Amino acid sequence: MSKKNKQGVRLVIVNLFFLLLCFGVLIPILYAFSVSLNAENSLLGANFSFLPKKITLQNYKAVFTEKPILLWFKNSVILAVTTLVISLGTGIPAAYAFSRKQFPGRKMILRLLILLYAFPSLLSMMALYKLLSPLGLINTKTGLIIVYTGTMAVFALWNMKGYFDTIPVEIEEAAFIDGLGPAQSFLKIVLPLSLPGIATVAIFTFNNCWNEYMLASVFLRSNELQTMTIGLQMFQVQNNADWSTMMAASTIALIPSLIFLLFMQKYMVQGLTAGAVKG
Repeated sequence: MSKKNKQGVRLVIVNLFFLLLCFGVLIPILYAFSVSLNAENSLLGANFSFLPKKITLQNYKAVFTEKPILLWFKNSVILAVTTLVISLGTGIPAAYAFSRKQFPGRKMILRLLILLYAFPSLLSMMALYKLLSPLGLINTKTGLIIVYTGTMAVFALWNMKGYFDTIPVEIEEAAFIDGLGPAQSFLKIVLPLSLPGIATVAIFTFNNCWNEYMLASVFLRSNELQTMTIGLQMFQVQNNADWSTMMAASTIALIPSLIFLLFMQKYMVQGLTAGAVKG
């Protein structure tokens, strides 16, 4: 067998391995989706099959009619999107400044920020509560957004700084020679090259806020402010034996993350090809 054929066989084996791995990761999601369509409300019964014998949408109808899932959905979207915009809007410019500028106290500030980020949020919960309570920010979306942003902005700063460090300064210097100013160089040259890093940070930030439970359960008390994670937890407590409806609600909760991932994947590909030139 020639060397080219051996490489082809290895490539096929690797691709098959990753396809099987992806399928293995998807099995729990497909299993939950199957249970949500099952008319017999069985989860681990002897008669359960991966493909339901009796398919029904009644479980999804029950979720929308019996529970305020649209309210939970709206609250989670507001918290996740607002946190995402503020975190990227502050973290990316700050990361660029820390990557390109040398100023007194730069290293100390970076170390302090990573130390604050590494500090467990569970231990700082009481301090945050006492800090926000006199300001009237407990049981408000604004207070929770501030808490989320304080963490995710630091995450965006550190990750994007590392990405900006990999972009050669010579590219910007060439842009300056062509007549672009610092702001134009950042917007037209650096940002397009940084799209993979921005997309990765955006995906992590959105999913972290969307799936967060502990802080939301402490800082949001009103029923009108409950998020998707709090609603699902209450749903499980109140409907302990209704697995099909619970899986239907969980499947609905997955949709925004999947849509956002598919949307941001396009920008990751654009960023990877932004520096390509025609030969």
